[in-house]
Amino acid sequence: MHPTIQKFHDLVLAHNHDDVPALMADDVTFQPPTYWATWNGREAVGAVLGHVNEVFTDFEYRRVMGDGKDWALEFQCKVDGLDCVGVDLFTLNEEGLIQEMEVVMRPHKTIGALRAAMNERVAKDPAFLKHKSALS
Repeated sequence: MHPTIQKFHDLVLAHNHDDVPALMADDVTFQPPTYWATWNGREAVGAVLGHVNEVFTDFEYRRVMGDGKDWALEFQCKVDGLDCVGVDLFTLNEEGLIQEMEVVMRPHKTIGALRAAMNERVAKDPAFLKHKSALS
């Protein structure tokens, strides 16, 4: 496994999202599973992932697939007591940092619960609101 992907994997399982942004390119892009939009930049993406860390429970990775600069980490978790399966899709840049990240999940009901939980959390976080401009 690529060292960046291994480090991401280990940090997520340790609930240490504070160190995840160091694995990202400055101009990283993130496409969330809850709506069709893109978050841009290390600080904004780090803020989003930090909140996700608080919403997901019983999180574990099931499989890691990939080679070179393209990787997929399959996971399972719960959101508000609802089961979920998803995949983190990564593209690394030439320096081995995360350049692109996209998350796909199912089922639809759990994605709705994730969106509601995230909206509630970020609406109460003044530090997060400054990142809204990073959303395209």
